[in-house]
Amino acid sequence: MERRTLGQGLTVSAEGLGCMGMSEFYGVGDDNESIATIHEALDGDVDFLDTADMYGPFTNERLVGRAIKGRRDDVVLATKFGNQRGEDGSFLGVNGAPEYVVAACEASLERLDVEVIDLYYQHRVDRKVPVEETWGAMKSLVEAGKVRHLGISEASSATIERANSVHPVTALQSEYSLWTRDPEDGVLATCRRLGIGFVAYSPLGRGFLTNEAANQGSAKGDFRSHHPRFSGEALETNLALVKNLERLATEKNVTVAQLALAWVLSRGDDVVAIPGTKRRKWLRENIAASDIVLSEADVAALEAAVPRSAVAGERYQPAAMLNLNG
Repeated sequence: MERRTLGQGLTVSAEGLGCMGMSEFYGVGDDNESIATIHEALDGDVDFLDTADMYGPFTNERLVGRAIKGRRDDVVLATKFGNQRGEDGSFLGVNGAPEYVVAACEASLERLDVEVIDLYYQHRVDRKVPVEETWGAMKSLVEAGKVRHLGISEASSATIERANSVHPVTALQSEYSLWTRDPEDGVLATCRRLGIGFVAYSPLGRGFLTNEAANQGSAKGDFRSHHPRFSGEALETNLALVKNLERLATEKNVTVAQLALAWVLSRGDDVVAIPGTKRRKWLRENIAASDIVLSEADVAALEAAVPRSAVAGERYQPAAMLNLNG
């Protein structure tokens, strides 16, 4: 597995592993299979694991902590705070208050059963709290040795600049795939100007940019059943785009998922993808995508197959859209 360098010299595998779906949002999980998937990822040189306190809530960090026990030195561990939830699973809003930052970090360290977090993200920007105050608290965590690097997720260029003035931003994590090209509207350029790495979550469009597109979101407890891009007329429009990808994938003798991942990885040496899966079968398919080399003609064909303007539906439900580009 190729290694890539984010900001501040943090080196990670070009593909990481998003762990969210192991605990919530994508139907019922199997902890044993999830842990086996994490172990196989580490054995395959995928060392960049991504979680957050709100996944579960709280259970995903515990799961990742169990999986990496005894293998801490093999892992670049990333987690997040800011999407505050109650023990009952209720969503309490976005919280960037300094005192909350410190408390959230202490809780994550305990759940993960580690002494230090490699990359600690502000998961969403709290529009009620100046980002400088939030990042002042985050900086104190670095100074205390509890966190090594700091990141931010779904932030605007202006907010990234402000956060970076308090403490260097190592990575921006935002959604980026063939059907979500928003970072190309200035944010990616801002990251490059400031020397900040880019971490692409949902590089497979939450499982839609795969050969299994028609079956996604049908399981009990799968949030995609209510997702704007997975329902109604938008679904039919988007399935037609996947058909375009299937033809290109067949020509190259790869899967749709592998082709979609290869496109994200081709966006630059400062771009890392973190496809999420809870099964070893899909992990193996994703890892194989790192061997695909796309020519300029291949990239052009992929972008013509899934034009930005052709994708139907918003990225999230309306309420969640309010927390993007903070």
